[in-house]
Amino acid sequence: MRTFTASKQNIMSKRYTITTALPYTNGPIHIGHLAGVYVPADIYARYLRLTGNDVVLIGGSDEHGVPITIKAKNEGVTPQDIVDKYHAIIKKSFEDFGISFDNYSRTSAPIHHKTASEFFKTLNEKGEFIEEITEQLYDAEANQFLADRFVTGTCPKCGNEEAYGDQCEKCGTSLNATDLINPKSTLTGNTPTLKETKHWFLPLNKHEDFLKKWILEGHKKDWKPNVYGQVKSWIDDGLRPRAVTRDLDWGIPVPAEGGEGKVLYVWFDAPIGYISSTIEWAEREGKDWEPYWKDENTKLIHFIGKDNIVFHCIIFPSMLKAEGSYILPENVPANEFLNLEGNKLSTSKNWAVWLPEYLEEFPDQQDVLRYVLTANAPETKDNDFTWKDFQARNNNELVAIFGNFINRVVVLTNKYYDGVVPEPSDFTDVDLETLAAVKAYPNVIASSIERYRFREAGQELMNLARLGNKYLADAEPWKVIKEDEARTKTIMYVALQIASALATLSEPFLPFTSTKLKGILNVSSSAVENSWNDVSEKEVLLPANHQIGKAELLFSKIEDKTIQEQLNKLEASKKANEAANKAIEPQKDTITFEDFTKLDIRVGTILEAEKMPKTKKLLVLKVDTGIDTRTIVSGIAESFSPEEVVGKKVTVLVNLAPRKLRGVESQGMILMTETPEGKLVFVNPDESDDVKAGSQIS
Repeated sequence: MRTFTASKQNIMSKRYTITTALPYTNGPIHIGHLAGVYVPADIYARYLRLTGNDVVLIGGSDEHGVPITIKAKNEGVTPQDIVDKYHAIIKKSFEDFGISFDNYSRTSAPIHHKTASEFFKTLNEKGEFIEEITEQLYDAEANQFLADRFVTGTCPKCGNEEAYGDQCEKCGTSLNATDLINPKSTLTGNTPTLKETKHWFLPLNKHEDFLKKWILEGHKKDWKPNVYGQVKSWIDDGLRPRAVTRDLDWGIPVPAEGGEGKVLYVWFDAPIGYISSTIEWAEREGKDWEPYWKDENTKLIHFIGKDNIVFHCIIFPSMLKAEGSYILPENVPANEFLNLEGNKLSTSKNWAVWLPEYLEEFPDQQDVLRYVLTANAPETKDNDFTWKDFQARNNNELVAIFGNFINRVVVLTNKYYDGVVPEPSDFTDVDLETLAAVKAYPNVIASSIERYRFREAGQELMNLARLGNKYLADAEPWKVIKEDEARTKTIMYVALQIASALATLSEPFLPFTSTKLKGILNVSSSAVENSWNDVSEKEVLLPANHQIGKAELLFSKIEDKTIQEQLNKLEASKKANEAANKAIEPQKDTITFEDFTKLDIRVGTILEAEKMPKTKKLLVLKVDTGIDTRTIVSGIAESFSPEEVVGKKVTVLVNLAPRKLRGVESQGMILMTETPEGKLVFVNPDESDDVKAGSQIS
């Protein structure tokens, strides 16, 4: 029997601290969050664990942002009520989608308040802050200083008239509220005034030289161009002191003299949440947290969206550098934004795919969404999620390629050998080439993952499944078994090695599928379960005489009807938004009572109705006005059929001058109004029999 040998890898174990952006707990999370931050981070962490590294994946909820207080104010509850509700929802969503956090904490936790307060005090005692009395925007009617998200105005960079006081979401520029042109308070709509208040500032300008050397020189080649470019632009523009405190009553109290009535600014306390979450994890696990943040041999990686680049690449590193004992991030592989059906995701407009809803409508299909979001990940530019693409990738790739290969292998093994892995005979050149190709995939996929190219990595995994499909299609064991049983055993043995490799290598991308496939192959808790490196190094992944289980479908086809239902939901959201934004017509010019008395408005009954030929909008009506029966042409055909309106009581302006429409003289007007969605509605008189045709309306 000809054999194949594996290339030996010498990979030294390393320590990794991986953090994910802390989502605001003012609502559930959607696909944009998963695509931009959490699926990439989870792929990376799972891969590193499979390769034997010491990994801690850290997350948590950001519970001190102004959006929290806005949500609480709108709902008439306390901020704590809001964060308790949404923290639980968000945490469960992450668990449901297999985001393998070692710890998921929250910034309202006592450990975080303690950690953030101590961090502030350390920097304050070292003289790393500037204390200044400055003028801040103040709403006299609301009797409070305005946090950045309570101010909107015109962006000085791009002219967007709806920029917030901390950031313009159109051009991405980070702002101070006082930078806005024509600022308005979102609390009262008033123009705020400037009022003096004391705050602590982090002098970012002091750290410019360090940042230039560390990022612009040190990470020019290994950081993503979109991240590097944004950081360079900030530094080139010149950095200025940035306030680390705010006049608010929701947050971590400023632990310094004169800090009464003030809290730590959310951008200052939130990234410290990574540290406090790590401490919480270490205390629970009986570990020392400090090596994960203070050992130079540890690699610190921040997974974020592009709107957080400045905080993680300039502000937080400046804070860590000022403190003096912390390591700096090795990389910040920020993603761009994911759009939905060609439009920007918007929580306020309900233009999103919410994770809890997805799980209700696509039960046990978490991996499908993970796969599609990875395939469409906005790694270097904004990208678009569409339901049609979601369907196509599921049906044409997960079902037709990955699932089809596994199903054929398992079904044939059970059919031919009662589920026992057959003993191979001589390997042909094709067999050896195929097995060698399988052994190359761990390094190929790893190379993409380690360069944060998760889209590329996911497609390489699918290429392994394609390799399996092609091997089976070319070898045709269903034909060969009729002539050469020994050759068939070798073919099935090779195919089962590919299936075993897929079970291991799919885990970072498709964790639920990987678990299910390991169960089918009966390797979940046996001595034949493989690590990532085993796929390259072991001569045999699934040994002869090993018993596997019965076939189960890994993926199921998604029908057009299911996709249309999702598109209908989005269309309903679009119409609701259009209705909500529809402007109310202003009042017309004032008229006198005498003007009004000239109008003769009466109750009428529609006796007959028919569509006017060659028109879409017009119905020709016969109306009993009580004083006569007359013809009225009305543009209501797109809202009502002729059959719907016959017998209906309507309001008629009877003394309107006649007017010819398409050759038919119209002798009056039916009074109508519109719903917010644009559907016409009759302005109806009371339908009571006591109201007779001809009754005057006054």
